[in-house]
Amino acid sequence: MEKQKLKQLLLSHPSTLHFLLFQLGRFLCKLGHNSAAMLKGKLKLPAPDKVGRVFPDRLDSLVSGFYEKGHEIEGSEFKLESGEELEPVQPGELGFHMESDDDDDKERKIRQRPNRDSVTQVSVLKSVSEEEKRSDLEYELSQREINLEKLQRIANIGIPDGGGLRATAWKLLLGYLPSSHDLWDKKLKENRQKYANLKEDLLCNPSRHIWKECEELSSTRRHEDNDVDGPLRRHEISHEDHPLSLGKASLWSQYFQYTEIVEQIDRDLQRTHPDLPFFSGESSISCKNREAMKNILLLFAKLNPEIRYVQGMNEVLAPIYYVFSTDPDKQNAANVEADSFSCFVRILGDSVDHFCQQLDNSSSGILATLSRLSDLLEVNDEQLWRHLELRTKVKPQFYAFRWITLLLTQEFKFESILRIWDTLLSNPFGVQDMLLRICCAMLLCVKSKLLSGDFVTNIKLLQHYPDDINVEYLLQVAKDISPDTSNYCLSL
Repeated sequence: MEKQKLKQLLLSHPSTLHFLLFQLGRFLCKLGHNSAAMLKGKLKLPAPDKVGRVFPDRLDSLVSGFYEKGHEIEGSEFKLESGEELEPVQPGELGFHMESDDDDDKERKIRQRPNRDSVTQVSVLKSVSEEEKRSDLEYELSQREINLEKLQRIANIGIPDGGGLRATAWKLLLGYLPSSHDLWDKKLKENRQKYANLKEDLLCNPSRHIWKECEELSSTRRHEDNDVDGPLRRHEISHEDHPLSLGKASLWSQYFQYTEIVEQIDRDLQRTHPDLPFFSGESSISCKNREAMKNILLLFAKLNPEIRYVQGMNEVLAPIYYVFSTDPDKQNAANVEADSFSCFVRILGDSVDHFCQQLDNSSSGILATLSRLSDLLEVNDEQLWRHLELRTKVKPQFYAFRWITLLLTQEFKFESILRIWDTLLSNPFGVQDMLLRICCAMLLCVKSKLLSGDFVTNIKLLQHYPDDINVEYLLQVAKDISPDTSNYCLSL
């Protein structure tokens, strides 16, 4: 009888019921988090047969031969060979598993779509969620040994803005920072010095190198002559060292080979997010940022003569450079160019084949990736796949080429790009795995419009993707997508 009265009382006061349920949920969540490890065993998710590429230490591989050969620059030492650094990692090494069923329950709780009739409740829950994410991330980043699995799970649902959390998390997720906190300073110092040396030797005006060599030669001769006074000697300049030389060994000839690339980079950087003063305009800050980004892109082009610079690489660099520039740590902000270069090389290493035209028809080229997107859509929504591929002839080549090569940087607002990249970089199976899922989710989120459209209408829709899509909902759809059976072997 008492239970019946209590039930009627709660039903007559829904706000009280919501509040009690909310508090009960928080209590159970905390209780489950503390006791789950003791009560239940670990649940391991099925790993794919074809593991995505991990982020290699590209900076070390690019400069390894440089220091061993006395600063002699040879094209073969700096080629970005296809597949050279993209070695697959065994599923167990990636460590994608949940510690308990409670983690799974917590993830499902986060995935629930908000009740639009409870706006106040949703805002409270959202603020609590952001506060908890920030607290969890700050705690994890403060540990002496970073648990990358936990970091991936936290970053996967979004990294809070401010405090340099995203900058530090991205560096860890990309493998630029080691998991051991004690090694951070040493690794940062080494990589930043390597970048400074590369920049000095590859980006400086040849006259500086020639003058430096002449100074060293003069110093050697003075030492041989025991500093005895004598007639002044003119510097001997070889025929290969003047600006008009066409010889292959000429530093000036090599320097001018990249003039067109520099001009292309400058034009592209002027068009990079023109709505953001950080990148555009003629302020001292925006000019400084563009100059630093130009150095990064040009250095990459010189280190990789077979690929060089491809239009659109500036868009991939922009989120990295922006996030690292906004790090409140003064030392990190002062070295944003070096850190951005290293992480840019790493993230591009996961999709570098897409920028090489000679590999378009290979198993790792862009056409193969677009085909996998088509297969993924067929597995998850055959009706939509048939309408696009068979009825209206809207192939992925017509709309997803830019999505994939530029990592969605042209399809969403900048703040949404950063949120999407949190999920991309935190995927244990590599960027490309989650990227294809998000691309497939983008199609599913506008399914009704696509089914009612013809070729022209659908192409226009997909080449100018709607900016009113809820990004959190989109990412949740992507996470729930069934894997492509042609690329995965689910364990039984």
